Amino acid sequence: MAKNKNYRPADLSGVKTHSLKERKTKVSLRQFASLPESSATIEDFLASLPDVLAASRLRALISDIVAARKKNKPVAVALGGHVVKCGLAPVIIDLMRRGFVTAVVMHGATAIHDYEISLVGQTSEDVESVLKDGSFGMARETAEAFARAAKLAGRKRIGLGRALGQLILSQTNPYSRYSILAAAAELKLPLAVTLALGTDTVCMHPNFLPDKLAAASHRDFRTLISIVSDLEGGVWMNIGSAVVLPEVFLKALSVARNLGRRVEKFTTANMDMQQHYRPNTNVVGRPTKRGYSITGHHEIMLPLLRLGIISMAEREA
Repeated sequence: MAKNKNYRPADLSGVKTHSLKERKTKVSLRQFASLPESSATIEDFLASLPDVLAASRLRALISDIVAARKKNKPVAVALGGHVVKCGLAPVIIDLMRRGFVTAVVMHGATAIHDYEISLVGQTSEDVESVLKDGSFGMARETAEAFARAAKLAGRKRIGLGRALGQLILSQTNPYSRYSILAAAAELKLPLAVTLALGTDTVCMHPNFLPDKLAAASHRDFRTLISIVSDLEGGVWMNIGSAVVLPEVFLKALSVARNLGRRVEKFTTANMDMQQHYRPNTNVVGRPTKRGYSITGHHEIMLPLLRLGIISMAEREA
């Protein structure tokens, strides 16, 4: 058996050093935060943030959105359910009406929450309490609306998103002004709803129409491919979807490129309260060289994003 080596402390007298002033560094005083007064504008506030990490990414995203719209390039948002559940529909709708958001994508849960808000002004069950007796997800009005929308989509040859929006408007749901689905239908903006079988509560109901709903949702997926095909020079934001919409986006992008569309130079962003593998890989990393990961709570970050976009657009007008 080999003997253990006897290590002596290294002699550091020959170590080469250099001046701190000559060293390359990542942070300097030029990047430090400044202190705006209480009367500061949103533009002043954003400018006061330190020029590092998420603050830099947020300012860059705002700049890219404004630049895209000045060139009439698309800005699409893919919304997870928490965007609606955190009370942010008015923020998204305002950006749609101002022309800063040109297309919207939802998965089924987002559309469910949006519809319920439009009808009764409330959504989001206390799952723990209703799971015990099997009543979780069993609200009949929501499932009935999706069934009616599926039939409407088939008759009119439209997608599920447009059908749900038109249904909300035609029923004159009391709180339709808070519905992203209804706003998209009113503004005639593309809105795609991609259902996921077995994950959306409407799948549990006896009046679920798998053939009609699948056809309507697949039509929306094909519309989504067209949206992504037009994304060169534009912006795609994934907000609050950790799995479904990042996967849907990647498939739509692959089809767009397979069909010969040039979709290379565009901006992506993933905004969420915590960063997950799929959005960071499928949205920020793989598709483009200009992707931003911005971590923060939706209820703070989206109102800030909206004000930043409006402020910069007005300044550059």
